[in-house]
Amino acid sequence: MHGEFKVPGGKLVVVDLDVLDGVIRHARVSGDFFLEPDDALERIDAALVGAPVSLSAAELAARVDGVLDGVVMLGFSAEAVAVAVRRALTGATSWTDHDWYFLHEGPQPPALQMALDQVLAEQVGAGERPPTLRVWEWSSNAVIIGSFQSLRNEVDLDGAARHDVTVVRRISGGGAMFVEPGNTITYSLYVPESLVSGLSFVDSYAFLDEWVVAALRALGIEASYQPINDITSPAGKIAGAAQKRLAGGVVLHHVTMAYDIDAAKMLEVLRIGREKLSDKGTKSANKRVDPLRSQTGLPRADVIDRMVGTFRARYGLTDDALDEKTLWLAEDLVVSKFGTGDWLTRVP
Repeated sequence: MHGEFKVPGGKLVVVDLDVLDGVIRHARVSGDFFLEPDDALERIDAALVGAPVSLSAAELAARVDGVLDGVVMLGFSAEAVAVAVRRALTGATSWTDHDWYFLHEGPQPPALQMALDQVLAEQVGAGERPPTLRVWEWSSNAVIIGSFQSLRNEVDLDGAARHDVTVVRRISGGGAMFVEPGNTITYSLYVPESLVSGLSFVDSYAFLDEWVVAALRALGIEASYQPINDITSPAGKIAGAAQKRLAGGVVLHHVTMAYDIDAAKMLEVLRIGREKLSDKGTKSANKRVDPLRSQTGLPRADVIDRMVGTFRARYGLTDDALDEKTLWLAEDLVVSKFGTGDWLTRVP
């Protein structure tokens, strides 16, 4: 059994295991990490031998921790070894095990974007399409609230109407996102659950966005992942992620990034924005959300191209387009779900 885990911001940990009668009989840990003293690697391997395959990542990490007295680990940890073991035991796949497709269509209305996310994820789960990266284009201003958020607590509907902002609800949890077509970069990943097998929910967020953090760093941004679901930099937050696990063994992971932002408008539309600013003692929204435009000096299209180029270079991408059936299914879902008052006000 073979498992790999790239530590966010750190090194790659690889584990090869032999299992017999539900117990690890042989283990070999390797990777591009740093470890002292030299015999510590043998200690780690030995700590895994004899472990029942039913042990959790926390229990496996405890076994490794028990042999680390006087050991210096750089770029990885006992927890990272445990995650790699769980990925091996659960048959996790890697990015390069899959053929990735790429969608980047013209502007779409907010409700249709919500519907497309569900339809495309379900298609991947049903094996009707390969794992896919999709970059969105917006046809109008929007606020997207999380599946479990209260509409009236999160959105000033008078402010939304005044600024011509369409309010929609997505199927994933998390917080409200403020979108202006030329000022926002949004993307979705539709991936088989095997890609994140062995990872905790929290770890899966950083794992699925490690490529875009690398792309931002290549643009000169000191980007990092801040649990649970933020991409940030010393200058401020850049993006927020959300996930939904659907039937069929598929994970929908989507991210909204601030290329530029009209902070005054945002605060007239989002109630939660006011509370977060107050809680953090921050006077300006620009100090909380620092857009990509100010940090890179690049046009929005160039930032997107650099991001997608990083993904393509790492994992490969086949350009694709939305077919008529997919669009029809999404449009039907707008009528029956995402465009309805019942869905929008499911939490009034």
